[in-house]
Amino acid sequence: MGKNTAWAYCHVPNGSIADQTTAIEKRVERFAPGFRERILARHTMTTAQLESYNPNYLGGDINGGAIDIRQLFTRPALRYSPYRTSARGLYLCSSSTPPGGGVHGMCGYHAARRALKDVFGLNHISL
Repeated sequence: MGKNTAWAYCHVPNGSIADQTTAIEKRVERFAPGFRERILARHTMTTAQLESYNPNYLGGDINGGAIDIRQLFTRPALRYSPYRTSARGLYLCSSSTPPGGGVHGMCGYHAARRALKDVFGLNHISL
């Protein structure tokens, strides 16, 4: 009791292998004095460790790479609906789908809208 979990990730320069733990903790401490002295345990991973953990995280990028204008329309594959898969009734809502991982929750929102439209024929959906 009386304990909480904190989770954070930060963006680092492409190819960086530096451990950013201290930089992150200092930034949080700046806005929440006393934060660092309350840490009981931590688990950290560098970009190389992230890529080793999951090869899809190329260079440690949890979003699967940069999303440029071309990829916005072709990720994860070039198709009418990026949320549908080849398995009927199975939809994808990862950060590999538009609008990408930087817009938390919206990939799932759009996948749900697509599924509701496909399954129930709903064109105007309020979620």
